[in-house]
Amino acid sequence: MDKTSLPMTVGGTREQKPRTVAASQQTMTYLAAPNDVNLRGNLFGGVILALVDKLAYVCATRHADCPTVTASFDQVDFRAPIEIGEVVTLHASVNYVGRTSMEVGIRVVAEPVTGGEARHTNSCYVTMVAVDEEGRPKPVPGLVLEDEVQLRRYQGAVKRRAVRKGR
Repeated sequence: MDKTSLPMTVGGTREQKPRTVAASQQTMTYLAAPNDVNLRGNLFGGVILALVDKLAYVCATRHADCPTVTASFDQVDFRAPIEIGEVVTLHASVNYVGRTSMEVGIRVVAEPVTGGEARHTNSCYVTMVAVDEEGRPKPVPGLVLEDEVQLRRYQGAVKRRAVRKGR
């Protein structure tokens, strides 16, 4: 795909109106509290993963316009520790849409509560599946890619999906 073909729609089904990436993007802010940290004073990895899972749910459910469930966590990278008292901000976007599944990319940054430079601490990719009332997979709308960043994220998601399918 070349950049001149933007905007473009990928994945999903023709029965539903496609949605833009921006329509379901989400941001969550969290304060790293004493009950969330390990003995070294850093935020437990499990706390971060729980926050990521919750935000991925909101992002995917907004795109699908129905409940979603977590199918897999892919490539969870812990780049830097988060210390007690830091503000943690998570940014989520749908990167890829298949027939019933979506990849949600999450970027986690931390900064002192009083302000200062934000550090990229974590990146995660979560596959979510839309489900109907009986819990069966349900088709989702296509994804409209509007710029080169969204196209690059989509292309990366296609490669990650191929690796997952190969396992």
